[in-house]
Amino acid sequence: MIASASSPETFWEAARLLKQGGLIAFPTETYYGLAVDPFNAQALQRLFTVKQRAANKPVLVLVHDQAQVRLLAEKVPAELQRLMDRFWPGPLTVVYPAQKELPALLTGGTGTIGIRQSPNLTAMRLLEEFGGPITATSANHSGAAAAVTAAEVEAIFGKELDLIINGGCTPGGAGSTLVAWDQQGLHCLRKGLISLAELGLEKLFSFA
Repeated sequence: MIASASSPETFWEAARLLKQGGLIAFPTETYYGLAVDPFNAQALQRLFTVKQRAANKPVLVLVHDQAQVRLLAEKVPAELQRLMDRFWPGPLTVVYPAQKELPALLTGGTGTIGIRQSPNLTAMRLLEEFGGPITATSANHSGAAAAVTAAEVEAIFGKELDLIINGGCTPGGAGSTLVAWDQQGLHCLRKGLISLAELGLEKLFSFA
């Protein structure tokens, strides 16, 4: 079912579905994303099945604010905090050491968790209504092009989703920039909308 982002009832229903283990699609600042409760192992399994995603590939998570990062990350190194303060909300996914009790599918067995605060108003409203983090892996079958409209999401998944929030056409193009930290320092794992030059850290970054 496609529902309009202009209706408050859409977000109430989306939050209700997520709390019951549902799977929904919603717009972000890049593509449409697929949302489940990241702490619900059964919902995560359904997400991976529908997306046809390998179990060793982690999925990123959106948070409403920086306080929610602590629900997912074991620690927040100062280097990552500095990037959060400067570029959030925005298309920068930050990879942290993960809380050990997180579902294995969420981290892909990596021991890390990728988190972003989206500037998309529909995504932020969904997060506010749900009251916790949500997954935001791109709306596509693994390896295929990601959907940029609600109609494209419906064409890909049909009735496999419980709800599609129609927030208009998303920009597409490059995804979020992916940055991680380890004992050797900062690493750029994926180039994206925020360039290394914009980050002002190009001399510190390496690709791993």
